[in-house]
Amino acid sequence: MNILILGGGGREHALAWAVMQNPKCDKLIVAPGNAGIAQIAECARLDIMDPGAVATFAEQNAIDFVIVGPEAPLAAGVADRLRAAGISVFGPSAAAARLEASKSFTKEICDAAGAPTAGYAHFTDHAAARAHVKEHGAPIVIKADGLAAGKGVVVAETVDQALEALDDMFGGAFGEAGAEVVIEEFMEGEEASFFVLCDGEDALPIGTAQDHKRVGEGDTGPNTGGMGAYSPAPVLTDAVAQKTMDEIVYPTLKEMARRGTPYQGVLYVGLMIRDGQPRLVEYNVRFGDPECQALMMRLGAQVFDLMQAAAEGRLSDCSVNWADDHAMTVVMAAEGYPGAYEKGSVIGGLEDCPEDSFQMVFHAGTARERGQFVANGGRVLNITARGASLQEARDRAYAMVDRIDWPQGFCRRDIGWRAL
Repeated sequence: MNILILGGGGREHALAWAVMQNPKCDKLIVAPGNAGIAQIAECARLDIMDPGAVATFAEQNAIDFVIVGPEAPLAAGVADRLRAAGISVFGPSAAAARLEASKSFTKEICDAAGAPTAGYAHFTDHAAARAHVKEHGAPIVIKADGLAAGKGVVVAETVDQALEALDDMFGGAFGEAGAEVVIEEFMEGEEASFFVLCDGEDALPIGTAQDHKRVGEGDTGPNTGGMGAYSPAPVLTDAVAQKTMDEIVYPTLKEMARRGTPYQGVLYVGLMIRDGQPRLVEYNVRFGDPECQALMMRLGAQVFDLMQAAAEGRLSDCSVNWADDHAMTVVMAAEGYPGAYEKGSVIGGLEDCPEDSFQMVFHAGTARERGQFVANGGRVLNITARGASLQEARDRAYAMVDRIDWPQGFCRRDIGWRAL
């Protein structure tokens, strides 16, 4: 099969790495890709936000199957356009992608489905939102309603922080995404990520993970797109996972289908778990980044067969073959991230890192200049390893970190601390 993956980050490198191992894969194109992806697949210049351009490219290149990596092209209707052209695609319709593209829409679905989540209020008026915060106090959670590349959520520990977040959002810090705001009650517990493949009717859990959102060790400092992750997440026991399916996932899928917008693709279920009771924090309509890197390391080639089954409505016949293993990914970021950072610093030592089914460096923000890898983003490398235990995976990952010569980069040294 000829396969096209849309995206150019660490998630897409991990997806490409797993798909390449599947014997069904004859040719793999990633658009736009990055310098790491270019070592294993063909990269193509393509505006992945333009549904027509994507469909035309797929037809011209005889693409049999498209995997949409990021959320923005899904919200823009890329999957709809591909389906209309008769091209098999893994990813939800624009209508179903509202589960991530609109926080208030997700809350509406939860209300209709009876899914447990935080209490909330939805605002389009700055003054009314400020009044709500002053009335309810802190801690409190402020969310930009639209897509903000994983950065539109502020867990405010004081009223002043909450008011500042509202000023930023209504002041245009997140563009259109912040024109509407959802304010939620603060939920206590342990956060974890649950990944479920859906085909419109059936659902198949394919893994759990825990992400480290804050930039500093001990989970301190500002929120980022994610500084590392590990899989599985011990807090997401079999009992909690079953409860999540019964009380959150299945009722959501049923409500989406009832509305005429069945959900097909991967559903990332962000959970807050307290005393064995899961509550929904958020839905994402794509694989998490960097959780995907740890998941792909564990799932390998079979993930393509499962994605294809989801796209074709065949999930009821599928099961996941799990090894009893653990995986961890450590993000190396450019100094200054998640604030201002410089591009172009040279990264050495990558050729000394092993590449096999137990350890890989997935590139997130790299480019190739004058025969060298250079940093081309905020989150730049995902050092990923697996082992029989989480400690073994951790030791392997940090041993690779130590081989990389990049003075302008940094990472957290405590990924996995909750589980370990």
